[in-house]
Amino acid sequence: MLAQQRQAAILERVRATGGVRVTELATEFGVSDMTIRRDLEALHERGLLAKVHGGATVAGPSSTDEPGFHAKSVRQLSEKAAIADRAAQLVRPGAAVALSAGTTTAELARRLVDVPGLTVVTNSLPVAEILHAGGRPDQTVVLTGGVRTPSDALVGPLAVGAVRALHLDLLFLGVHGITERAGFTTPNLMEAETDRALVAAADRLVVLADHSKWGTVGISSIVELAAAHVLVSDDRLPPPARRVLGEQVGELIMVKATGAGRATGTPTSEGTAQ
Repeated sequence: MLAQQRQAAILERVRATGGVRVTELATEFGVSDMTIRRDLEALHERGLLAKVHGGATVAGPSSTDEPGFHAKSVRQLSEKAAIADRAAQLVRPGAAVALSAGTTTAELARRLVDVPGLTVVTNSLPVAEILHAGGRPDQTVVLTGGVRTPSDALVGPLAVGAVRALHLDLLFLGVHGITERAGFTTPNLMEAETDRALVAAADRLVVLADHSKWGTVGISSIVELAAAHVLVSDDRLPPPARRVLGEQVGELIMVKATGAGRATGTPTSEGTAQ
């Protein structure tokens, strides 16, 4: 297959699924990872897709673009795994916790299946399925009702109403973007309202966000940066972000991701909000 034909097939795949991985494309087309990376670079230079770590996604997202769950699940895989490993250490047996929708919170759910006596409230269909399929019999999983979004979240009045009646120990919140001005944001207006209800129901807010979320802005703010008691991210977070977040969130925890998708060494904490 000629490079032009291969690139056309790659572009069609990105547009159909929202995201692709280098390793999967290399296997499919029978070429090296380097060849696929050159293809992605050529398409990126033409503005036809956006390169991300380990693959590519559709180009030019706006503040209202909402990638599907599968498209997001192929991005920053090792970072999300390391963040989830660290976040799981914050959960104690018998706690009542909430997990918002998102691929990083889904990674966390996989690490909570063996925690005794856990009650988990979620508006995420993948999170609920992970805990239903693999969780302990002494765990309770509460799935809110609501309208399903492209990211497999349940949102709207039914979800908000269900959450407002609850009192939770801890919320793990996945976000679409983070900026100093807009705070934590999402591209879905109804999801922002549902997330705010989850924040109000929990005693502590832990935001899970890899470095790629910095500088991205969704159309709707969920909460300001100072509302987060803890933010868990990875060590590829740029220095300006470390400074701002270290000053504004309660605690900034950064973990080192490896190619195997596990945290290594001791996570670092930076800054305490005044």
